[in-house]
Amino acid sequence: MKYKGYFSLLFVFITFAAVSQILKGNVVNSFNEPLEDVYIINKKNNYHTHTNQNGYFLIENITLGTVLEMSILGYKKRAVTVTNQMLQEGVVIVLETTFYQLDELVLRNEINAMQTISNIDLQVNPVNNSQEILRKVPGLIIGQHAGGGKAEQLFLRGFDVDHGTDVALNFDGMPVNMVSHAHGQGYSDLHFVIPETIQKIDFGKGPYYAQNGDFNTAGYVNFSSKTTLKNNLLSFESGQFNSNRIVALVNLFEDKKQESAYIALENINTDGPFESSQNFNRFNIFGKYTTFLKGTDRVSVSASHFTSTWDASGQIPERAVKNGTISRFGAIDDTEGGTTSRTNINIQYRKTIADNSYFTTNVFYSKYDFELFSNFTFFLEDPINGDQIKQHEDRAIFGANAQILSNNNLGDFTFKLTKGAGFRFDNINDNQLLRTKNRTEILEEIQSGDVRQNNMYAFLNADFEIGKFKISPALRFDYFKFNYNNVLTTNYSTLSKTKAIVNPKLNFLYTPNQSIQWFLKSGIGFHSNDARVVLQQGADKVLPRAYGVDFGAIWKPANQFVLNAAAWYLFSEEEFVYVGDAGIVEPSGESERFGLDIGFRYQLTDWLYIDSDATITKARSLEAIKGEDFIPLAPDLTIAGGLSFNNLGNFSGGFRYRFIDDRPANEDNSIIAEGYFVADFNINYQLGKTTFGIAVDNIFDTNWNETQFATNSRLQNETLPVEEIHFTPGTPFFARASIKYQF
Repeated sequence: MKYKGYFSLLFVFITFAAVSQILKGNVVNSFNEPLEDVYIINKKNNYHTHTNQNGYFLIENITLGTVLEMSILGYKKRAVTVTNQMLQEGVVIVLETTFYQLDELVLRNEINAMQTISNIDLQVNPVNNSQEILRKVPGLIIGQHAGGGKAEQLFLRGFDVDHGTDVALNFDGMPVNMVSHAHGQGYSDLHFVIPETIQKIDFGKGPYYAQNGDFNTAGYVNFSSKTTLKNNLLSFESGQFNSNRIVALVNLFEDKKQESAYIALENINTDGPFESSQNFNRFNIFGKYTTFLKGTDRVSVSASHFTSTWDASGQIPERAVKNGTISRFGAIDDTEGGTTSRTNINIQYRKTIADNSYFTTNVFYSKYDFELFSNFTFFLEDPINGDQIKQHEDRAIFGANAQILSNNNLGDFTFKLTKGAGFRFDNINDNQLLRTKNRTEILEEIQSGDVRQNNMYAFLNADFEIGKFKISPALRFDYFKFNYNNVLTTNYSTLSKTKAIVNPKLNFLYTPNQSIQWFLKSGIGFHSNDARVVLQQGADKVLPRAYGVDFGAIWKPANQFVLNAAAWYLFSEEEFVYVGDAGIVEPSGESERFGLDIGFRYQLTDWLYIDSDATITKARSLEAIKGEDFIPLAPDLTIAGGLSFNNLGNFSGGFRYRFIDDRPANEDNSIIAEGYFVADFNINYQLGKTTFGIAVDNIFDTNWNETQFATNSRLQNETLPVEEIHFTPGTPFFARASIKYQF
């Protein structure tokens, strides 16, 4: 009996040892890139885990022969049977890509579901031009004006963001927003990005994200480029208005697992629908080299150059169209236009520190040139020569970002810690605002000087997972130094100012099951003011804050159906208002916005996908009397969406629409900016490696005003000025055909 007892204890010990074994491993894609948030489940006991940022996982209660299933959206599910070698040495699992299917989306604490959903949108309805890039962010509406060469005007959550004042934009860790820009604070020109090189879009609404600082008030958008190409691509597109686009993406290395390199080229030219030709031409080149040093450690070096020139018909007054002086596509001053260029060099480095942590950094340099000729008021200031202005600058940007991300255990609590720091230095020469005539003659120097602006920052973010809850407190510190030399003064002097700011964030996520996720977000963000405004005597709002809160949910009531909704509030210490007669943006007073975001995604079949997003907003100034507290151009309602079809035999395509309602163009709502509904359509047919396509913008040939401003202007034959809507007409029916060859 005694020995029998020993044998029983030995049997229990062996059994316990078997079930308590631990398996460690990494999950990567076919390019050896780590995959984060891969869901790993033990099919025998339903115990599960997920990979961290390194693609690393650790799963307990494993025995020989256990079957593990691994899944993540966009990749084929894979089942792995555990062997003794795996238990002793660990394992590397490679997942193959596949079509995105909405029924594979699982709501968990570890993922940002809306970002995942947005990347589904990108896959099922890819973009083919830079203007479409930002439309992939739910609720973000854009408008183009001035010949296609200027940055787009942005609308998000009741903000007329102008060209980027309240949305922080980044590409591969490089900032896109330009501080103290000649045309306006936060000016963001994304045209240096070739859409076919985009791998991922990361976005968030509100000021709740510690990794984003300046301009992150209404939200942020970060773009990541592809590390390698799946296929080479040659594409040619031609259409109305003498419009052509050529794209080439070429993989420079073949069959190399440890390194990759590719180059992308883009050239666009068009005359546009205007009576005075736009003569628009844009050239882009982008190259990226990546090498793996050890395991998943890697270095990427990218370089790009972009240049663009255009002639613009610019904004025109309503009265001139109504009385027949010009047509909708005519011009008062057709000598408007501009040139711009940007050269980027970016080095990205990622190193695994331990199984549960890694270090990532990038160092970047940008050389940027900008020259814009505009005429907003025509003959208001100068009835003889006209009111044309020139805005010019020559800029260099130096910067670096670094982060350490780690997963940690504290008793029964698991938490992720992100520590980051970085800096950005803008060296801006010849920041000018001049009065000109016919682009060639300088009539008056209004502003001219050199700006030196430095921003250093550090942040700490923690994600605590407690059962079905995730709590994420964060803190961000920013330090700014502004220097300005006004070259128009008689005596040389440097105006200087420093300012520091600390902003806390606190977010909650509750996921009771895999079908619903609740969130409560809160935080403080800011946007910097233009250095020339900051250094004026008496200027007190150097880094005006924005205070926000979001409460909402993402719900998946059926396998192929996802709903999202959020109620939100945002208070801003200072509003920026566009001043049409000067062509500049000036700081105003306090404001508040509150509203509701609603959206859905529905995959009816494997090949048909429907989506729509709407934002309802009330925006008001808090420093004006009631009835005169409207915020110019702040939209009350925006809706965007459509349907996409893929793999319908050899066919693919989609129908997209966007709507923005009538909105106040001035503070007392006496001038209205008209809303519009515009729809686009495309269809493609794949024959082997070649795809033929037809795309139509504004398929219903709607007369719509893409950008609108209430501006006080005077025409040459008028004795008194008139304040009314000045607009850039939206593109009419615009058809084009394309042919793409992948090899």
